[in-house]
Amino acid sequence: MGRITEDLVRRNAEHNDCVIFSLEELSLHQQEIERLEHLDKWCRDLKILYLQNNLIGKIENVSKLKKLEYLNLALNNIEKIENLEGCEGLTKLDLTVNFIGELSSVQTLQHNIHLKELFLMGNPCADFHGYRDFVVATLQQLQWLDGKEIERSERIQALQNFPAVEQQIREQEKAYCLQRAKDKEEAQRKLQEEENEGKESSHSDFDGLWYTDVSTTLPSSEENKVHIQAPEIQEGEYKKKKSEDSEDDLEFWNKPSLYTPESRLETLRHMEKQRKDQERLSEKKKKVKPPRVLITEEGRALNVNEPKLDFSLKDDEKRNQIVLDLAVYRYMDTSLLDVDVQPTYVRVMVKGKAFQLALPAEVRPDSSSATRSQTTGHLVVCMPKVGEVITGCQRTSQSVKRAPDSSRAQALQRSQRVERLEVDPSKHSFPDVANIVQEGKRTPRRVRSEPKSMPREEDPDFEDNPEVPPLI
Repeated sequence: MGRITEDLVRRNAEHNDCVIFSLEELSLHQQEIERLEHLDKWCRDLKILYLQNNLIGKIENVSKLKKLEYLNLALNNIEKIENLEGCEGLTKLDLTVNFIGELSSVQTLQHNIHLKELFLMGNPCADFHGYRDFVVATLQQLQWLDGKEIERSERIQALQNFPAVEQQIREQEKAYCLQRAKDKEEAQRKLQEEENEGKESSHSDFDGLWYTDVSTTLPSSEENKVHIQAPEIQEGEYKKKKSEDSEDDLEFWNKPSLYTPESRLETLRHMEKQRKDQERLSEKKKKVKPPRVLITEEGRALNVNEPKLDFSLKDDEKRNQIVLDLAVYRYMDTSLLDVDVQPTYVRVMVKGKAFQLALPAEVRPDSSSATRSQTTGHLVVCMPKVGEVITGCQRTSQSVKRAPDSSRAQALQRSQRVERLEVDPSKHSFPDVANIVQEGKRTPRRVRSEPKSMPREEDPDFEDNPEVPPLI
């Protein structure tokens, strides 16, 4: 059952920025509210108040709402009009489809001099003989009753017949009150019987606990049989209980009952019990979802998109990098994102949901970067690819994808070849790094002079001219 709480009032005051002290209009319909309370303290400036289709049984705690103009209490459990004298500005009152049988209680509305419209249709008092004449004669400030305008001739006639009509209304009220007292006693007796039956059924139900009791008195082999058969027995009991509940529900709705406040409360309790039973059964059936597998047992990364985000993966050959553009929600806080770059895959946790992609080439995690766009909110992850890697004394290009067998054999043959850097085979195939460094230290490159080109004696055309200066 619902109650009027501050949180409920604030949630229904969104049009007033959730401020309740200056609230002028409030709608609390269909909230299963049983009691009218707190509003005279929290919302003194209320002008319009909607409380239809609830379970309010008494009009109370509204006398301080001096500015209240329209009060809607239709479809409730109200049996008497009272406690509205303080609502000085009340002009419209809707009490449609309640349980008002004391028609004489409308006399309390004589103090509401601004009251122009009143709705009492659907109440037991509306079936009284002389009902309209009594209300019209009692409330002379009224202009509309049950949506029908009160004409001057009708008011004059109602005032003339008021003494006789009042006597008839008093007699009908007395008969209704006697019948209403009997209905209350019957409803109380049924409620007591249902409570006793509920207690007896709770003592007779074991809820599956007897399986453990039986197992304590059986040998080990029989104990195992009981435990193995327990789920099957529980399933059978569940189906049996479900069929019994459906039969009880059908019997409840087919059972004739009087339209009284007690019957409305009984119907609501039955519906609440059904809803709780359904929630309990659904919780039992609910299975824990296993965690999603991101890496297989073989170590292979899977492609996963739990947050269901759009993305694009591009291979930027110009900058030798792989770029991931993930369309993260624009207004999501960056603290809810967690980026993890590995050599063969990239993983982004978006509010605890995993987004993972296997990369087409091996990347360098230590050189990767992740940035967030301030305009679109997209997450851009730049992952440089692994370039040429020096192995031994040779330079080879390392790639993530495995080459076919033929290309692998060719690469192996090329690696086995010996590249000679000197013409003279007597010398080493590699330059003498130590001698080069020493010569560099001994003679700077700028000071060192070029060696003189000495002519060969074998050249027949050589002529040594002393007048020609030597080459520098």
